[in-house]
This record gives sequence, structure tokens and C-alpha cells, in this order.
Amino acid sequence: MFALEMADLEGIAALPGLEHATPDMVEGVLGEAARFMEEVVAPVNRSGDEHGSRVEGDTVVTAPGFKEAYAKYLEAGWAALPFPEEHGGGDFPHVVGVAVQELMQSASMAFSLGPLLTQGAIDALIEHGSDELQSTYLPKMVSGEWSGTMNLTEPHAGSDLGHITSKAVPQEDGTYRISGQKIFITFGEHDLTDNIIHLVLAKTPDAPAGTKGISMFVVPKYLVTDDGGVGERNGVTVVSVEHKLGIHGSPTCVMSFEGATGYLVGEEHQGMRYMFTMMNAARLSVGMQGLSISERAYQQALAYAHERKQGAEIGGAKGEMVPIVRHPDVRRMLITQRAFIQAMRFLMYENAALMDIARRSDDEEAAAAALRRAELLIPLSKAWSTDLGVELTSLAVQVHGGMGYVEETGVAQHWRDSRIAPIYEGTNGIQAMDLVGRKLPMDGGSVIRDFIGWIGASADVAAEAGFDRMKSRLEEAVSKVTEATTYFAGCADDIKGALAGATPYLRLLAQVAGGAYVARAAVRAKAKIEAGIGDAEHLGEQIALAEFYVDQLMPQVFGLVPAVTAGAAPLYAIEL
Repeated sequence: MFALEMADLEGIAALPGLEHATPDMVEGVLGEAARFMEEVVAPVNRSGDEHGSRVEGDTVVTAPGFKEAYAKYLEAGWAALPFPEEHGGGDFPHVVGVAVQELMQSASMAFSLGPLLTQGAIDALIEHGSDELQSTYLPKMVSGEWSGTMNLTEPHAGSDLGHITSKAVPQEDGTYRISGQKIFITFGEHDLTDNIIHLVLAKTPDAPAGTKGISMFVVPKYLVTDDGGVGERNGVTVVSVEHKLGIHGSPTCVMSFEGATGYLVGEEHQGMRYMFTMMNAARLSVGMQGLSISERAYQQALAYAHERKQGAEIGGAKGEMVPIVRHPDVRRMLITQRAFIQAMRFLMYENAALMDIARRSDDEEAAAAALRRAELLIPLSKAWSTDLGVELTSLAVQVHGGMGYVEETGVAQHWRDSRIAPIYEGTNGIQAMDLVGRKLPMDGGSVIRDFIGWIGASADVAAEAGFDRMKSRLEEAVSKVTEATTYFAGCADDIKGALAGATPYLRLLAQVAGGAYVARAAVRAKAKIEAGIGDAEHLGEQIALAEFYVDQLMPQVFGLVPAVTAGAAPLYAIEL
């Protein structure tokens, strides 16, 4: 709840339509969600990894336990929590939905991907679908009775979707015949729900070239009858499932569309625009995977470090073996994980809360400002957090020593599962390019200037609370970020040079922003301790984590400024 407090849950609950989401109510919801995910979802994580999924006839059979866990997930009503009441949802704030996502993704990243893709499809239909499409599909998608997918990628068109060749031929009855093949379709086929609602990107016969010619279509696995039931099988089939490094429990499908009946979403040739309207939420959810799996791996590493005895403690009794948690380097790894996890959590909960303000505030100026800040933070939330997910799960393996490399302990699965997150939903390189190419120039650069100003103000806030060392570290950090950001202002005629520095810049900005978040958290924690509010031990740990982060983790990226400003020449000086 402390992270939600930092994201101003009370302020979010004051927004129109969210008055029911009081802190007490949310605390109860999250407590129940934690219990459910621990008891129902977490047990299938290992089964999903060991058994994966397989094609049987015209369907995909999921891992043992998945079907039963999903049925309980529906029965408990978790699927509907973040969606509008008018479609049967619980109408909770997005930031609360994100907190529940964290719990589910920590329990089983593979299992969580089905609901995650369904949420993306729901968001697209709410934003762009006709009343008829919404009334036909949303009630059962919101309840979770039907699932959803996004069919974008083709064998020859991954990040560059302008080259897709899937066709949509208009019919006299207003429908379209969809033909083509899509790859990497998460939960494209499975046995968990009665119907699967595919959102498919395709091109009509008269479509202009490139991304401007892409349209979006609803293509259900089964056609829907007039009374809203499941009718005839549509021309959609699964070709195969991929054998992957991780997330084995999530079926990643090759899908074939052979004259399938499709229904246009919105207008023709607007598919890419529609896709981008749902991208912020989707990329934030993937960023949450980096946080969630880091938390799961950290908890396992911490437990192992308390159980595993090895060596004597420095300065302790000779010959007496102690738990490895007593050794300095093991503590360094564990506290590194915990400090990064907390910084990520503050960033992403703030990002989600800003999206709530943008959607719900009746103050147009405040809503617009929140949207711009949220858009700036999205590439940081997605890329930084998923990069850290790989790094921190690797640290968890390291804490286990040789046993971490043995599948029996289960910690290796977390590292394997984490590795996909920097790749899908827009690779992290694309996130960096989005940051410097689209987000830095927003409003003439005022959005990034305001954000850097907020980081700088965090130094003053820390000083006022007596954290002088945090102030000096943050001031140094602001100077580094300002220097790097100023470089891009001079790259208007050197796009390649700007893109060459994009990835190190994203890491620099995100890690420094993390310092501002944890510093403000330390200030709040100190104030609560002094007022006698809350758990003093937990609040004291927030202060200690902030000091560790600002002293030891944030400065690690100060040396990235030369890499940001080096230009593209060093990357092309060697023949590859």
C-alpha cells in the first residue's frame, strides 16, 4: 500500500467515478488478490514450465492445472476488476488494476499473459469499436468467459508492420474475408475459454502502402449467434506452438486465417492509430512483468539465503557456518534487487495513476498534463523495468550459487521467463527510439524539461527532510541528465546520431528518475515515523533502501553520458 500511497491513491479515488476505490477498500481487494494468486495461480507456475502446451487437433491443450486455475479466476471475478461498469466491470482505477497485475504476474507470468492480451483487446474495442461490436463481444470478454488476442506480427513483418500481407476483402453484407498468417500470437489458441476474439491487422484491396494502409478487424474463433452464444467455427486455425526459452505455459501460436469472417473496427486504414491508443497500457503491463518476476525471484533468493549455510561470518566464531545472508556480497545482491524493485514499483504505479488522471479528471488542463507525463514515462516503465527483470532474476540465480543453475530449485525459470519481456510489445531499442524521437520533442521539449525539473525539486525535498547526501547525489544526477538531454536538441540533422545514443539515454534517465522516486519515498517515510503513523520498521527500511539506491545504484549510470553523446560514427567504424 505504501507504493499506492506514493502514487496518491487518495487523490485518484477523488476522481469522477472512482469514489468507491478508497484506500481501505483497495487494501481489502489487494489482500484478497494476494491470497488468491498465492493459493490458486502460483501452484501452476512450475507445471506450466515443465509441461508447456501442445496442439491436439484444432485446439491447444494448456498445461495441467491451467484450466482449473482459470475457472477459479473467472469465478472470483478478477477478470472484470479494471473495466468500465457499463460493460460489466468493477470500474476500479487503472493503478489498482496494475497492482493486481503485479500479484498475478509474480504468481505466474505465463498464466497472466492470457488475461493481459484480453485486456489489450478490450481496451481497443472500448476505444474504437462500434456499439454493435461492443455489445456483442465486451460483456463476455470483460467477464473473462471469452479471451482476446492481438494478431500483428507476420513472418516477414515484425517491428515493421507496414509490410504485412494479410488481406481483408470486403463482402456485400459488410463483413470482410480475412486471409493470411500471423506468428507469435500469445494465447492464440487454448482450451481455457469458450471463444477467442482475435483482433487482426490486415490490408484491404485498395489500401495505401505501408502502415497507412493497415486496418483492424475482429475475427472470432467461433461466430456469435443472434442470441450472443457460440455459433459456427470461423476460418481460424492454429498451425503450431513455438518451443521457447521461457514462459512455456503460455501458448505462443502460429495462426492461419483462411477466408475467415472479420468485422471492421472503426474505419479502414486506421489500424495502426487504433493500435497505438492501447499501447500505453499494454507496454506498462509488460513493464510490470519485469517488476513482478524480479519480486518473485527476490523472495525466493532471500528465503534460500536464510536457509543455506556456508562459511563463517567475518569477525564471527571460527568454524561456525552461518546462513549466506550474513555475507556482505550476498547482502549486496539481495539489497540491490530490493532497491531496484521498489524504484520500479514507484515509477510504474505513478505511471498508471497518471493514466487514471488523464482518463477521469474533469480538469482538462490537468488531464492533458497527466497524459503527456504518462506518455513520457511509458518507455521508461517498459524498457528499464524489463531490462532490470533480466538482471535481477540473474542475480537471484547467483544468490543460489550452483543450485541456481539446477532447474530443481525453480529460480532458473524466472530468469528464462524474464528474457522475453525486453523483446515483445516493442523491443527495448524501439522504446529508446520512441523516447528520443517522439517523447523528448513533445510540446517543444517542455514535457521532459518539466520532468527533469521535478527530479531537481526532489533534491530540495530531500534536503528539507535532512537527507543532505541525497540532495547532493540528485543534483549531480540532474546535471548528467540535463547534459545528455541537451545533446538531443542538437541532433535535428543527425537522426542516426540521436538513435545511437537512445538506449544509454533511456537507462540514464530511468535510473535517475528512480532516485527521485525513492528519495521522495524516504521523505514520506520519515514524516510518518515522526508522526507515529504506520509500521516504523517498514518505514525505516524505505529510508535505508533509498539511501542505498541513491548512493550505490543511481551513480552507476552517470558514466553513460559519453555513450549518449558519442554519435553514430563509433558504431560504423568497424565492419560487421
